[in-house]
Amino acid sequence: MAHMSDLTIRPAALSDETTLADLDRRTWSPLHSVQPPPHPNDPFFTDRSRPEQLLIAEADGRTAGFIRLVAPTPLVCNAHVRAIQGLAVDDWARGRGVARALLGAAYEEARRQGAVRITLRVLGHNAPARRLYESEGFAVEGVLPGEFLLEGEYVDDVLMGRAL
Repeated sequence: MAHMSDLTIRPAALSDETTLADLDRRTWSPLHSVQPPPHPNDPFFTDRSRPEQLLIAEADGRTAGFIRLVAPTPLVCNAHVRAIQGLAVDDWARGRGVARALLGAAYEEARRQGAVRITLRVLGHNAPARRLYESEGFAVEGVLPGEFLLEGEYVDDVLMGRAL
């Protein structure tokens, strides 16, 4: 599939709540989530997931995906690090460079916030995501073997990181 020529990435706003909640429900999978599937009435934005932490990719007049970028801890000694805690691309937009564009925008935003390093956690069985992150320069920095029990299988929690 070709890359999207009209792809734009922008910060999220409170008005994106319904669209993002719908995308989150449609893209949920035990391949990448340790949480139960979101319910139709679950809010997308919460105290732990705020609009200012999200970037949204739009193409063809609709939301193609989002990425959530956060400070991993409130500690001053950790302020130079940002963590990706959520990346979703709608099915119709997959394979068209959306995830890579969102990652690039997250790197820029992390640098703008003063970060020099970026990390993420990915489930060990999520081979497509791991390949993407490795191709973006992320390296495995730690593995918690069998950390999660998902659908009757023990799954590793893999920490990856890279310099900005």
